[in-house]
Amino acid sequence: MLAMTAIAALLLVRNLYVMLLVLPDEKHQNAAYRIMFFHVPDAWTAFLCFFLAMIASVLYLVKNDLRYDGFAASITEVGLVFGAANLVTGMIWGRVIWGVWWAWDVRLTTMLVGWLMYAGYLMLRRAIEEPTERAKMSAVVSIFAFADVPIIFFSIRWWRNQQHPPPADLPPDWWMALFMNWIPLLLLAGVFLMIRMEQERIERQLNGLRRTVHAF
Repeated sequence: MLAMTAIAALLLVRNLYVMLLVLPDEKHQNAAYRIMFFHVPDAWTAFLCFFLAMIASVLYLVKNDLRYDGFAASITEVGLVFGAANLVTGMIWGRVIWGVWWAWDVRLTTMLVGWLMYAGYLMLRRAIEEPTERAKMSAVVSIFAFADVPIIFFSIRWWRNQQHPPPADLPPDWWMALFMNWIPLLLLAGVFLMIRMEQERIERQLNGLRRTVHAF
């Protein structure tokens, strides 16, 4: 875990050097476009987390194994962190380009809707105490919420705007910077997931002990 964190930190430093000092300004947005190199990989990381949560939710419904439910809950929390980072960087980007913090851009709006659905997923888990019922209801919500992810992903193709150019318009060095900056974010997501999974394991053990004590 410490090694992953150290590698992520080193890569972030290297990427910041490239983004700030190597890549030239964009002709329309000048230096403001550089926030894209965090904004976009944040979204990719969140989407990956939500996809894995959906897969784990399906597996729970099929196998009734609470470990899948624990994984889905943990990785959803990680996805919400990166989803929040995507929304914040998108708002900052919009403030520079449009002059307002929120312009109801379709990508930001659909991302906000998805983020709220996954936040509702976590709220639902807090509201249901019985583990099996909580896992079943949470799995259904996770699968339903994932339906918004393809809409977010393809929104730039379906509703083109200046802030979000379609992928075909990005030069190769931008693509390289995007993927190079995605690597440390994935490593950080892995670290967050391992921490959260360990917390989930301890919580399951404590719940088991509570049920044993209550049985006497």
